[in-house]
Amino acid sequence: MRLEVQPSSQLSPYPEKCCLRVSANHPYRKASEEIVILTGIAVSAKTQQRLVHRQDFSPPSGGGIRSVGQLSLDGGTLRLLTPPGEPSQWRQYKTLRVNGDGVGSAYYQANDQLCQWAATLPVADFLYCLGDGHPGIWNLYAQMPLGSNHEEILDWYHLKENLYKVDGSLKRLQEAESLLWQGKDL
Repeated sequence: MRLEVQPSSQLSPYPEKCCLRVSANHPYRKASEEIVILTGIAVSAKTQQRLVHRQDFSPPSGGGIRSVGQLSLDGGTLRLLTPPGEPSQWRQYKTLRVNGDGVGSAYYQANDQLCQWAATLPVADFLYCLGDGHPGIWNLYAQMPLGSNHEEILDWYHLKENLYKVDGSLKRLQEAESLLWQGKDL
């Protein structure tokens, strides 16, 4: 047990973690190629798939999370691999990050499950809800039991993006950006 290799496994924890991280961002075939380059260890695409499928990806329970004072909700679109000649398939996902520390959960086309998980979180007396300004994000926050004391905040990237859509000289827009960065009203 010196290498902490689990029974019926040929990989120690660190190479297994590398495989899982690369598999999260690439198809198994590509992950297999990347692992050889990164670690020098050959791990087949089929083994990559087996590693992923034996993981427990259930969301963390709200009981293990301290009081929640900040939520960050975002969404995206994934393109699924399809056989050659078939049209691409696109799927929506949402992810909720808790207190900015990396603990959170992601749901694939299951907003109701995300809201159910959020309902298990111990919410602080005041809660900041961060989003990108997309109506779907604010609508999803509205479905969560957040309590009456919460404030919705547009993230900095999207705030800045929208600021520069406003008519005005570049100098005035930069002044407005500086004031916003300092937390001052325009």
